[in-house]
Amino acid sequence: MELQKVQRTTLTMKEAAEYLGVSYWLINQLVRRKQIPCSKVGGKFLFRVQALDGYLSDKEQESVNY
Repeated sequence: MELQKVQRTTLTMKEAAEYLGVSYWLINQLVRRKQIPCSKVGGKFLFRVQALDGYLSDKEQESVNY
């Protein structure tokens, strides 16, 4: 019996920073201020790629609605 490899749908804080093209420090600050969607699991913050894409879409929309 062959086990299937599970595909991850979450990113660590470092991976989320790389995905968004920002610093680890900025991601950390956004988490502390509760300004970015994440989940704390076992002491680690995890970010769903889908939620980060939605976050970016919201920020883009805000930038044109001034």
